[in-house]
Amino acid sequence: MSEDREAFLSRWSRRKVEAREESARPSAEPQAPVAGAQAREAEASPALPSVESLTPDSDFRPFMGTNVEPQTRRAALKKLFADAHFNVPDPYEAYSEDYTKAETIPLEMLKTLNQARSFLFEESTPAAQPAAAEQAAAAAPSDGPPAAGSDPVRDR
Repeated sequence: MSEDREAFLSRWSRRKVEAREESARPSAEPQAPVAGAQAREAEASPALPSVESLTPDSDFRPFMGTNVEPQTRRAALKKLFADAHFNVPDPYEAYSEDYTKAETIPLEMLKTLNQARSFLFEESTPAAQPAAAEQAAAAAPSDGPPAAGSDPVRDR
């Protein structure tokens, strides 16, 4: 029984040759009626409703046909996606939220931040007062011009 069956590759090769010969033979039907069939389908298709009369419950399938102008298709899709059902961003989509509108930090919490104390508030801490006095004394001008050979940077 296995001798009666044709080997896979030889069967595959034979069928490929037959398909090539069949496609090379001229067909009995001319190719022009295919274009005529498309024209008949375009004529037989129902008239499209106006885009202004569409609602989210309307049937948008006629606008997706190949015989519909792209401008009309785009207008219908704009009308469909303008509905609030499609216009809500997905909360699970990355980058869909506006993170620039964050809640402000309460003033009580802001005062507890050590970095914010020196930049935002004019309250001086007891440890900061002696350092400020030293800086003021160093910045005060001396009584006369510096002596020759003296270095004002080293004298501080």
